[in-house]
Parts: sequence; structure tokens; C-alpha cells
Amino acid sequence: MGKPQWGYWCECWTEDLDQQRGPALLASIDASSAAQADRWVAIALRAITPALDSEASDKSWDWLYEGRIETRRALLRSEPSSVPIIQDPVRVTWTSRPVLFVPLAHRQGVELPACAYAFKPGAFDYLP
Repeated sequence: MGKPQWGYWCECWTEDLDQQRGPALLASIDASSAAQADRWVAIALRAITPALDSEASDKSWDWLYEGRIETRRALLRSEPSSVPIIQDPVRVTWTSRPVLFVPLAHRQGVELPACAYAFKPGAFDYLP
């Protein structure tokens, strides 16, 4: 079995500010470096910025040009980071935090649940 490895756990949460419902997890990834963690947020922001209103778009570009380096510095100091963007009535928040990943026990010979076979390895291989 492998040794525990330090990395970053990244999540994207959405919340409808007009509803009485709580936040919902939209996506998550594990990143092996602070650069990979902040790149995930940057890719998402660049993808959605054209669809945002001018205020949310400006805040997105501010983070991309000015705030991104602070996010990376915080992660390198082992501090969590979050990037919230509000496009009324929805708030989208990306969070990244340092974590210690513990390898799973060997699974050979153990019957896995059916949902385990739906996972496609390499889904996040686009992140260097």
C-alpha cells in the first residue's frame, strides 16, 4: 500500500440565493499541486465568464488577473481558499484546501458495488 500524499481537494458549489435550499456540490477534483488547484478554478471561470453579467464578469477577471496569485500563495501556506462569483440569483463558489490523501486498501478479490464500474479513470487527465 502507498504512503499518504499531500495534495488539494477542490470543490465547486452552487447556491440559489432566492430559494430556501442549501448549497449543492456541482463538481470536485483532487489536485496534486497548488498550481493545479488554482488552474481548475481559472479554467472554469474562463469558460463561464462570457455568460456572466458585467459585474460578475468583472469580478471573475479581477480574480484571474489579480486574485489568482493570492489563491496560490494561500494554498502554498497550507491555507484554504475560496472564489465566490454571484450571478443573481446564483452564487458559485470554488473552494480549494490542503489535504492528506490516504491510499485505499487493496481491493483485489473484493466485490465492488455496481456503481464502481461506472467511474471512468482519467476523467481529469486534462490537468497537467
